[in-house]
Amino acid sequence: MTAEAREAGAPEDPAADGLRPLNIALLTYKGNPFCGGQGVYVRHLSRELARLGHRVEVIGAQPYPVLDEGYDGLSLTELPSLDLYRQPDPFRTPKRDEYRDWIDALEVATMWTGGFPEPLTFSLRARRHLRARRGEFDVVHDNQTLGYGLLGDVGAPLVTTIHHPITVDRQLELDAAQGWQRHLSVRRWYGFTRMQKRVARRLPSVLTVSGTSQQEIIDHLGVRQDRIHVVHIGADTDLFSPDPSVPVVPGRIVTTSSADVPLKGLVHLVEALAKVRTEHPAAHLVVVGKRPAEGPVAQAMERYGLDGAVEFVKGISDAELVDLVRSAQVACVPSLYEGFSLPAAEAMATGTPLLATTGGAIPEVAGRDGETCLAVPPGDSEALAAGLGRLLGDAELRARLGAAGRERVLRHFTWARAAEGTVARYREAIARSQAGETGRSAAPDERSVVTPLASGGSAVGGDGSASMVSAGSASLASGRSAAGGDRSASLTSGGSVVGGDGSASVVSGGFASPVSGPSAAGGDRAASLASGGSAVGGDRSTPPAPSDSAGPAASGRLPAVGVDQSAPPAPGRSAAPTGAVSGATTDVEGVNSESRATC
Repeated sequence: MTAEAREAGAPEDPAADGLRPLNIALLTYKGNPFCGGQGVYVRHLSRELARLGHRVEVIGAQPYPVLDEGYDGLSLTELPSLDLYRQPDPFRTPKRDEYRDWIDALEVATMWTGGFPEPLTFSLRARRHLRARRGEFDVVHDNQTLGYGLLGDVGAPLVTTIHHPITVDRQLELDAAQGWQRHLSVRRWYGFTRMQKRVARRLPSVLTVSGTSQQEIIDHLGVRQDRIHVVHIGADTDLFSPDPSVPVVPGRIVTTSSADVPLKGLVHLVEALAKVRTEHPAAHLVVVGKRPAEGPVAQAMERYGLDGAVEFVKGISDAELVDLVRSAQVACVPSLYEGFSLPAAEAMATGTPLLATTGGAIPEVAGRDGETCLAVPPGDSEALAAGLGRLLGDAELRARLGAAGRERVLRHFTWARAAEGTVARYREAIARSQAGETGRSAAPDERSVVTPLASGGSAVGGDGSASMVSAGSASLASGRSAAGGDRSASLTSGGSVVGGDGSASVVSGGFASPVSGPSAAGGDRAASLASGGSAVGGDRSTPPAPSDSAGPAASGRLPAVGVDQSAPPAPGRSAAPTGAVSGATTDVEGVNSESRATC
């Protein structure tokens, strides 16, 4: 039954706010709650929305969201990607019969060329899905997909959560990158941030999780302040609660690190552990996350001889995680930046004393130094060591901070409060839509969107990517071309990709390619992405500006030239939303605040 039909039919029981229950489509391109903060957000918010009496349909891709059972108004609809980064075969090449349409072709080609396609391709699939179900939802809530497909009409008013701008993560990784190859790889991977800026500026209603994130969204993404609303998230305080029956292990320090990336600051905590063990030999660290085989953390553990003092755990249940945090003398959040910090809120909710940095929004969650936590500057292993030493050596301080921390979370950071605040913003968005003041830009139909094929050493456009016309259907066949609609894209073995009045050869630098033809064209723009050569976009051969170019590929191939797609289109060429082409997008899990990690 559609939302309109329900309004015309028998009266329904009101929601918790006394108004009509809402039908909510909650989108998440990556939803596993054991993999990062986005999945935790979807799981707990959807449950609390259902508790308030609303109907929530979570629409997600792999890794699929895990939802709490026992709520009649809560359901999951799977909108599958090709799942190119799954374990145990990440960066896999799909079999020919796995391809369903041109979006799949775009997903594979972007992965082959060093980009992360999932948010862009998910947004295109979600747009198609939502428009086919027009009238079924009162509101669409996007959980930081920020893809071009969600601009324009998606069948209901759109509300978007941005946990924090991924430009922060990008800069931290660029600062830590060693060597030009790594630098270019990071730039390529984070090329989606251009698309996110373009999409974010056109969103009518943005939710974020902290005041710090709100300011970062204004500064980095250019979103107007009056469109951004802070709705704090929090901890499941029924689950994360004190339990005196769980024994505390002397010297145990617990932290969460979903990925070995500079943002999480784990290397500084490992260095601090080495220092503090000189005075507290029992001190040891348990990391909820995957053990890195190489990189700064692995190197620091080897350098300081800490293999026996650092343990990594993953794949644990909620109950096991809670008991692990309860068993620690200290919980630590060493991050250089967080848009919120769920691990901080969850640790405080258990009554475990918290040592945290002042990076990003962490102080908003953790509170004042010496009152509800110990706070130290980010990236300072000496300060972390001093804080650990204070807490490990002072039982009274641990007890005081633990009790005050839980009280702070109960007052300010619960999922029930988050759901209530989110519903208020839903109703505002619906009211604006009904008044004809959505403030959203129109976007072309998905079949006329020009999408890019970005490569680390190939044709480069405004998003650091080469463009591929995908306005028609995609055919992946051996030795033949395809045509569909006005334009088509065929990824063939020994064939060509046809786009408009030309053909396209897509050979990604250093990666396998489904096409071995000699040239590419989309409309009247030609792009040759050839192994060991260079590419030309449009009618120009001028190299793009350094900020737009991915530069030479790691394989040593020559850089390509391409059109700066952020420039206005030439006369006679159709324009997509403010940037003409959509870039490969991502949230590289390690990108948002994360609560637990198993991947």
